[in-house]
Amino acid sequence: MAPRFLTNLVPRREKRQEGRPLLTVLATLTWVQWGHFWSGWLAWTCDAIDFFSVSLSVNNLAKQFGNRSTHDITTAITLTLLLRSAGAVIFGVISDRYGRKWPLVFNLVLIAVLELGSGFVNDYNTFLGVRSLFGIAMGGIWGLAASTALENLPVEVRGLASGILQQGYAVGYLFAAVINLYLVPSAPAGWRALFWTASGISLFAAGVRAVLPESAVFLRAKKAEREAGNSTKNKTKIFLHETKEMLKTHWLLCIYAVLLMTGFNFLSHGSQDLYPTYLQNSKGFTPHNATVATIIGNCGAIAGGTLAGWLSQYIGRRLTIIIFVLLIGAFIPLWILPSSFGALSAGAFCIQFGVQGAWGVIPIQLAEMSPPAFRATFPGVAYQLGNMVSSASAQIEATGGENITTILNGKVVPDYATVQGILIGVVAAFVVFITIIGPENHSSHFEKHKTAFEEGAAREDAIVDESSSEGSIREEKEKQPENA
Repeated sequence: MAPRFLTNLVPRREKRQEGRPLLTVLATLTWVQWGHFWSGWLAWTCDAIDFFSVSLSVNNLAKQFGNRSTHDITTAITLTLLLRSAGAVIFGVISDRYGRKWPLVFNLVLIAVLELGSGFVNDYNTFLGVRSLFGIAMGGIWGLAASTALENLPVEVRGLASGILQQGYAVGYLFAAVINLYLVPSAPAGWRALFWTASGISLFAAGVRAVLPESAVFLRAKKAEREAGNSTKNKTKIFLHETKEMLKTHWLLCIYAVLLMTGFNFLSHGSQDLYPTYLQNSKGFTPHNATVATIIGNCGAIAGGTLAGWLSQYIGRRLTIIIFVLLIGAFIPLWILPSSFGALSAGAFCIQFGVQGAWGVIPIQLAEMSPPAFRATFPGVAYQLGNMVSSASAQIEATGGENITTILNGKVVPDYATVQGILIGVVAAFVVFITIIGPENHSSHFEKHKTAFEEGAAREDAIVDESSSEGSIREEKEKQPENA
């Protein structure tokens, strides 16, 4: 499925809605569907808490490791983002091949261990090494969390669910900021307490996913493969063949998805990773006020993402993205020009309302445009390759601040406001362009497609017979223990 250039941004009416009211559909969801959704949301929330532990601790880490520069500390952020694509490939392939449940559980346990280890290091080089390994583990979370949360829900609620799911990232950043605001100053361990607390939350998320059953899609597929007599070795052979066929058919779509996610990751990391440092170093905020402004910004992110996800179900995925990215451009002056706490906090709210509003559409947009059998691997790898390309955003801003300066209280300080304003303005224009020329497969029934280890899965028309699949799922659920 190649990008359809300059196609209508609003999907046809018959594809846009399935006909059932949203509240009616929500009332029909089972506890398992709710459990899958919220476990995916929680996993993505933990990902953000763990990642932004470094962003919120830049100044403390610089002191801990011998008065290192901001540029040196942001190297850890860059390495984490660079290596996330490796984790996306590893865990995405395992998930599409073996299922959603245990790969996500293992992934969460691994990031909990590495986040815990981050809080014990005492020298700079070891910290970089641990955060590099953390990047690999972290890379698998988004694809697995999104597929777990969305593939078990009816089409009518996926837009809203996408917005809420993606804002797990903003909620995680908010949680990390609150922990940094109240726990870190009073804890004898200082900045380390943030990392240790984040580790415990990730371990809890792993436990939540472990008590829920496997995705219904994989229950059906495993049942069908057993009936067909396919061995594990044969299924792996089929999986590798179908992966090769998918790449041959959809190579142009792969390139497009990486370009799209590069723009989106520059938007988010360019407006978030160095934001607390920007407020402290360029605007003279105290660490407390910088953290409070960060919390306010994340409240805007949660509101924007939820609204955009819901709106995309009615006016289309791409049009919603474009509207919210244009809002970013409109609010850049409020984000960088004022000096007062109130005005800058309002700017943070509005910018993150736009940034994470546009992001709220991304989980479902990627899932619907993906080759259906590879909806854990394809979105996850595209997302993290975009992360890899944008991984230097914090260092770009740190370097820009070293060369573009301003005067604050008689001292020469980095002018992160100008640097971030230029970066976000340019990236927003790119995102609008790349969104317009891209594809949209609104309300795709990807849950009806064959899984990646079934023959013919790479074909667009590889749809499972619904009558037989429903029976297989029911029979498999009856056999499976409740906590499987």
